[in-house]
Amino acid sequence: MSSSLSAQQILDRDFLENRAKILELAAALDRIERAAGSARDDPRMEQMRQSIALLNEPTDNRAEQVQRIFSLPYASNWKVQYEIS
Repeated sequence: MSSSLSAQQILDRDFLENRAKILELAAALDRIERAAGSARDDPRMEQMRQSIALLNEPTDNRAEQVQRIFSLPYASNWKVQYEIS
């Protein structure tokens, strides 16, 4: 999607909100690390690691790629699996 705003205008508009989201994620990861036990082998942590690494890649479809990391693979029997008629 093309925007009529420049990259600088978008950065100016969204910087504080994005900074807050990054800080929130960092705090969540800190809480997980400080908690008793370990979640390192949890598949969700691997999804988070993959997604965070992807954010630093120079591409224009990060949101789609992150969504795919967190999405379940397609199952042709999904209606049966989720009991939908």
